[in-house]
Amino acid sequence: MGKQIVDFIKCSPTQNMTILVKSNHKMDEYTHIASKLMSYDSVYAEQVGFVETPVNSKADAHLQMAGGEFCGNACMALAAFITTERGIGQNDSTEIVLEVSGVDELITCSVKRKSNGFYCRVVMPIPQIIEERTIQYEGNELDIIIVRYPDFIHIVIEVDEFTASIRNKAESFAKLLGLTCGANLIGILLYKAKNREMAPLIYVPHLDSMVWERGCGSGTASIGVYLAWKHKEKIVAEIKQPGGVIQVNADYHEQELTGLHIEGVVGIVAQGKAFIDIYDYIA
Repeated sequence: MGKQIVDFIKCSPTQNMTILVKSNHKMDEYTHIASKLMSYDSVYAEQVGFVETPVNSKADAHLQMAGGEFCGNACMALAAFITTERGIGQNDSTEIVLEVSGVDELITCSVKRKSNGFYCRVVMPIPQIIEERTIQYEGNELDIIIVRYPDFIHIVIEVDEFTASIRNKAESFAKLLGLTCGANLIGILLYKAKNREMAPLIYVPHLDSMVWERGCGSGTASIGVYLAWKHKEKIVAEIKQPGGVIQVNADYHEQELTGLHIEGVVGIVAQGKAFIDIYDYIA
């Protein structure tokens, strides 16, 4: 019945390929547009966010992720894009303030333009709960760390290797949590402590999107939270991921997490128009 034109920017924050939609669309179209854009036969990415006008006058933009989740890497991506629109020169810096789905507070992003992209520092939300549990899963005991935020939850599982069996269990566990815990996003973060390496699985129930991401900003933050909580001290760590390295700084004082931010590089790799079938919009 026709095509809808979608204006987009495609960014690469540590190869966590992110599409930002600039054109205006009805919110009930977001899921369909995002699913189409992420598909292999379209623009192809791991996640989609929609750029909207902010309600808060202190914010530069509102970032609405397609599944209603919060995403640190998408914040970096939008901050980098806004920086290009400001036209700052190489090695110059600016600060971007965002409203973001999944969190109530404003998110501050510091951006410096470099020759290889945009170096971004994002102040991340502090989780509500950090706790360790031993659960029975598929007939075995499983030690997990729960890092819970208002609208999403991360599960940290320390492993020796990222085997196919462990990945399969992580996927089924994410699906189970998606059915039972009511969160906008489920992250299963497999973590190898010996070399500070993470394999992040992100499941967004609303989109039924499950991706082994090449880089995960909010997952990196949660690993930093876990390490600070475990060692009872401030943590500054570079967390290796398939797409590269993201740095996390987690401040810990008097048995409490007092500050959290991540740092990484964003590249803007494409900008243009996508054509989306609209027949699914008509009930």
